[in-house]
Amino acid sequence: MSKKLIYVYLLLLLFIFQFRLSPSEQTNSMQSVPDLQKSMYLIVDGYPCVRLLNLSGEIGCANPGRDKVVSPVIRFKNANELARSSAVFVSLDEIQELFDRISNDSSFAKNVGGVLVDARTNMRNKITGFSPAHKFPEVEFAPYKSISYEWNPIGSGIMWKAYNFPVFLLPESSSQIMQEIATKNERQKNAYTADVAEFDLVMQTTKSGTRDSESCLREQTCLPLGGYSVWSSIPPINSTSSNQSKPIILVVASMDSASFFRDKSLGAESPISGLISLLAAVDSLSSVDGLGDLSKQFVFSVFTGEAWGYLGSRRFLLELDLQSDSVNGLNGTQIEMVIEIGSVGKGFNGGNKTFFAHTAGGSSTTKEMLNALKHAQDSLESKNVMVATASTTNPGVPPSSLMAFLRKNSSTSGIVLEDFDTAFANKFYHSHLDDMSNVNSSAIVAAASLIARTLYILASGSKNLSSSALSAINVNASLVEEMMGCLLNCDPGLTCELVKNYISPTASCPSHYVGVVIGEPSSTPYLGYVNDVSRFIWNFLADRTSIPMDNATYDCSKGCSNKDELCIKAETNGKGVCVISTTRYVPAYSTRLKFESGMWNVLPSNPSDTMGMVDPVWTESNWDAIGLRVYTVQDATFDRLVLLGGIGVTILAYLAIVITRAFITKALKRD
Repeated sequence: MSKKLIYVYLLLLLFIFQFRLSPSEQTNSMQSVPDLQKSMYLIVDGYPCVRLLNLSGEIGCANPGRDKVVSPVIRFKNANELARSSAVFVSLDEIQELFDRISNDSSFAKNVGGVLVDARTNMRNKITGFSPAHKFPEVEFAPYKSISYEWNPIGSGIMWKAYNFPVFLLPESSSQIMQEIATKNERQKNAYTADVAEFDLVMQTTKSGTRDSESCLREQTCLPLGGYSVWSSIPPINSTSSNQSKPIILVVASMDSASFFRDKSLGAESPISGLISLLAAVDSLSSVDGLGDLSKQFVFSVFTGEAWGYLGSRRFLLELDLQSDSVNGLNGTQIEMVIEIGSVGKGFNGGNKTFFAHTAGGSSTTKEMLNALKHAQDSLESKNVMVATASTTNPGVPPSSLMAFLRKNSSTSGIVLEDFDTAFANKFYHSHLDDMSNVNSSAIVAAASLIARTLYILASGSKNLSSSALSAINVNASLVEEMMGCLLNCDPGLTCELVKNYISPTASCPSHYVGVVIGEPSSTPYLGYVNDVSRFIWNFLADRTSIPMDNATYDCSKGCSNKDELCIKAETNGKGVCVISTTRYVPAYSTRLKFESGMWNVLPSNPSDTMGMVDPVWTESNWDAIGLRVYTVQDATFDRLVLLGGIGVTILAYLAIVITRAFITKALKRD
C-alpha cells in the first residue's frame, strides 16, 4: 500500500515538473525582462509642453513634483466632474474649453493629472482657428503706446501660463490608441482594472526648487533660450578694405517659431514663409550681373529667437555696437533702410497675390522704399502681384524684428511686408497647426519676386531702369517648393537633397523652436551646437552670395587660404569647398546674459537699455528623460481582496499539506 502511494506521489511531482518546463508559445517568446516590459507597457509617442522660465516665474508644463504621474485616461467630453486624478483626453476643438475650465474651476483643475491632445486630421478639420499666443505678441517691445491693439484677435495666451501637470500632443497613431483606451475605461467604469497613462515630465527646476531664470541659471538647472542667427552680403564685403562707404539695405527674416508643444513648432506661415521668400530672393539676385556696381550694398540677415523677446535682432544690434567678430565687415551706421519679410504665405485676395507694406516713419527713405515696391509691382503686373500701404489706423508696425530696430533708433526707416493689413491672416499663429497646409507656394514666390526686384530698384539708383533689367530677375518656383518640402514637412524633411547638399542633418522632421544655447557663444561656434536649420541657411547663403574663384580649393578640411574665404559643404564629404563670401554666424541670446567661468550670469538692468529693462530672459528647464506610456492597473480594493484570498489559500494549502503528510505517515506506519 505504501509503495503505491509513494509511486503516485512521485508521478504527481513529475507531472508538475514537466508542466512547468512546457510553457506555451507565448511564454517561449518572452525570454527576457524587456520582453516582459513590452507585454506590460505600451510606449506612446507624443510632443510635450515643457517648462520655461523667466526672471519673474514660470510658464509651460511639468509634473508637479519629483515623481511620475499615473492617472486613468478619460475623455474630456464625458468628464463633467473629476472625482480623482485623471489623464484628460481632449480633441483639438475642445482644447480651448478645457484650459478655460482649468483656469476658472479649481476643483476640476486639482484633479487634472495630465492632458493628452488628440491631433488626428479629422479633429483638425473641425476648427477654423487656434492660437495659444497673446493678442498682441511681445507687446512689451512695441515702439508705440497702443499696447491694447489686437494684432492676433484669436489669441488665447494659454501657452504663456504655468501648468503643474504634463501635457502631450499625440500624433495620429497615438491618438487612436488613447481613444480606444478612454472608451474601454468608460465601458469598464466599475471594473476592477483600468488603463492608465504614466507621464514622465519631471523638470530639474521643479526638483531643485529653482522657479525663475536667475536662480535656475545659478544652480545650472536650466539653459538660456537662443541659438545662432546668420547674415550674409551680396556682393561679399572686403573686410580688409577701409573703403566701405556704400549705404546698406538690410533685408530681414526670422527662422524660429513657437508653439504650446516644444518640438511641434513649424511656423509655416509665421515666419517660415518669409524665410523661404528671403532665400529665394537671394537665389534670384545671385544670378544678376553687376551687383558690385550698384550704389547700395545688400545685406541679408536671418534671426533666431525672435519669438522669445527678439533675441536675434537685439543681440545683432548689440554686436554691431560692440563691433565684434560676428559682424566683422559690417558697419551699423551704414544701414540706410530695413526691409523685413514677414508672413507672406497667405497673400491671396480675389485671385491676386496681395501684400501690405507696414511702414515705420515718414522719411524720404521710407517713401523711396514704397515707390520701389510700386515699381516692382508694376513689373510683375502680368503675375497679378499687388502691394498696398497698410492702413493708417494701425498703431504702427506689427510684431516684427523691425520693432527692435525702432526701439534702438526711432528714426530707423523700415518696411515690413506682410500678407495682412490690420490683423494677422494666420489663424494658427504660434500653433502646431501652422504647417505646410497653411501656406501657398505661389504667394511665397510672388513675395520673393517683389522683394528681389524692389532691392534691385533701390540699389540701382536709376529712375530710368529698363524693364528688361527687372524682367531678368526671376524667382525659381521649383526651389521654393523644394524648400517648403525641406523645412515644413517630415517627408522628405531635412533629408531632402537640397539640405543634404550642404549639411548632414541630425533629424528628418524639421522643428523651428529656437532651442537653447549650449557652451560659450562664439562667432565660429562648434557646429554640433548649431541646429540643422541655422547650418543649412549659413551654407546656402554663403554659396549663393559667393563670387567665383579662379583656383577654387575643393578640400578645405584644413581651412581656406584667404581671410575672406569660407569653407562650405564641409559636412557632406568631410572636405568642402572654399568660396569668397561674407557670411557670419551671430549668437542669439538675451542681452541681459553673460557667459563667464563656464556659467551664465544675469546682468543688472541698465536704465539706458529700454529693451533690456523689459527683457524676460527666457530659459528652458533641464530634464533627465521625457516619456509617456500606458498600462493596466488593478483597483486597490481588488488588490486587497486578492491579498486576503491569497492568505486564505495559503492557510488552506498549509492545512492540506499537514493533513496529507499525517495521512501518508499513518499509512506508512500501518505497512
